[in-house]
Amino acid sequence: MKTSAPFPLPNIAKPLLQWFRARARSLPWRDCPLPYYVWVSEIMLQQTRVAAVMPYFSRFVAALPDVASLAAADDDALMKLWEGLGYYSRARNLKKAAKLVMEKYGGAIPGDFDELLSLPGIGRYTAGAIASIAYGERVPAVDGNVLRVVARLTASRDDILRDTTKRAVEAALAAAMPKEAGQFNQAMMELGALVCLPRAAHCEECPLAALCRAHAEGLEAELPVKTAKKARRVEPRTVLLIERDGKFAIAKRPKRGLLAELWEFPNLPGEKSRAEILALCKSAGLFAKSAHRMKAARHIFTHIEWQLSGWHIRLADTPEAVGEKRARCGSSPLPPLTWATHEELSDIYSIPAAFHAYLPTTP
Repeated sequence: MKTSAPFPLPNIAKPLLQWFRARARSLPWRDCPLPYYVWVSEIMLQQTRVAAVMPYFSRFVAALPDVASLAAADDDALMKLWEGLGYYSRARNLKKAAKLVMEKYGGAIPGDFDELLSLPGIGRYTAGAIASIAYGERVPAVDGNVLRVVARLTASRDDILRDTTKRAVEAALAAAMPKEAGQFNQAMMELGALVCLPRAAHCEECPLAALCRAHAEGLEAELPVKTAKKARRVEPRTVLLIERDGKFAIAKRPKRGLLAELWEFPNLPGEKSRAEILALCKSAGLFAKSAHRMKAARHIFTHIEWQLSGWHIRLADTPEAVGEKRARCGSSPLPPLTWATHEELSDIYSIPAAFHAYLPTTP
């Protein structure tokens, strides 16, 4: 792993490790740092809080306990295990990487930083975490928490979202790293997660307060510096909960783009009126017996905010099949529909969190 010349860090290893050994949270992937556990947990923890990840991790490794089972996992079953965690490309990349590990490494996750970096879905931080925590390699693992801690320790005003800053921090940590590399990296992450928080640095609890330039100069609230995010694009959408004979219509999203290949309730751009919904259903060969407005909801993606309105539509009893009615009416404004029971929605089909506000209640 190549690094550039580091900017200086104070001697942080000893007090940091003492604090970590006394205060570290008990986490399943930390208490049993198998390479597979570290890998799965670190992928889950991207953009997701530890408390939210804990039950997902336990279910995931119970269902898919090793690389071989992950590589062979059914796609729908994998998505169901991931349901609600968001950023579903993470799960797809896990399976792609597992297949490569089976083919190239005989099922043994590599410990070399550069080999890890070559696997789908593994970036520099995740490669550093696996190599150091699971294999004891002396390589840094720099996430947002670590960037914030280092920026404050050194009173750096460099933009922490710039690649040059991230590489400089990697180099600084590599130079300061003790032989207990895995514990050191976890301690830096833990300090950022529990003490050196984004909006409120709890300096009175920090083992490095006496070494911190931001604390000495009263700059905690000003650091770190990072580029302001672009405003999210707001998109209104109308969600249709279409019910027929105790089953609900779902459709599979396209292979590319947002929420690719996941199951969803049919939905349309814009906020539609009752008359528009009824006309659309009729043109799709679906004859509504009733249509009731459901509660409004919203879902925030990284760059987009969906503002959702919903309609619960009960279809009229008819012996005709939906496919026959659609064929008679010509092309449908809705995608091909699959009909699922409450139990199937709960146990089989992965419905993204964006649509959870419209999941039907159990009868």
